[in-house]
Amino acid sequence: MTQNDIALITGGSKGIGAAIARALARDGFDIWLNYRSDHEAAKEVARQVGELGRLCKILPFDVADSGSVKSALAPLLETDSPMVLVNNAGFSRDGLLVWMEEPEWKETLSVHLDGFFFVTKMVLFGMLKRRSGRIINIVSTSGQSGVAGQTNYSAAKAGLIGATKSLALEVAKRNILVNAVSPGFIETDMTAGFPLDRILPLIPLGRIGKPEEVAEIVGFLASGKASYITGQVFSVNGGVYL
Repeated sequence: MTQNDIALITGGSKGIGAAIARALARDGFDIWLNYRSDHEAAKEVARQVGELGRLCKILPFDVADSGSVKSALAPLLETDSPMVLVNNAGFSRDGLLVWMEEPEWKETLSVHLDGFFFVTKMVLFGMLKRRSGRIINIVSTSGQSGVAGQTNYSAAKAGLIGATKSLALEVAKRNILVNAVSPGFIETDMTAGFPLDRILPLIPLGRIGKPEEVAEIVGFLASGKASYITGQVFSVNGGVYL
């Protein structure tokens, strides 16, 4: 790691993304923090990053909007190039497929897959030129095992796993490592309304995870300790899916 290494984190204003921002700042990265609309939460994460002695640039844009992505990133990429990209932005629109509306399907896939494509393509040029970089995609147990009521979300996350493996093959010779981290049930806004009395018996460890437990493996994959790992999916799920 050099003095000015940068980590770009999408969907970084809360939950897993915020925990990743704090972990990477602790490990010495300056942070480019993307989020869509929660300005106050993003400012709080930036404050926490600052307390860790690192710089944090907050970048409000919608990863699913190619124009917004270009407008936000192109000026920055003229002079800087992130060493690490964490594609964390995502959301769910749960419901049985038979009742699912077209926007619920398309918007879910767009945020995860179009967002991955738009952001990664822009950042990748600098990594290729430098011949080094780390791309870490946050996927989900839903994309590995399938979950009833989440056909759209499972399809999006499974697609991101496939993209991780393919891109890892494309860029390995330039020393760019591409991996995925797959959380299970984690304490975030997304799981706040889940029926824990029904979920906890399914988890061998008997609890849901903390965002920091996901962030730590992201920190490992962004570090020099992970220099021979690419194209892999790392599960952080308490044993709910083996």
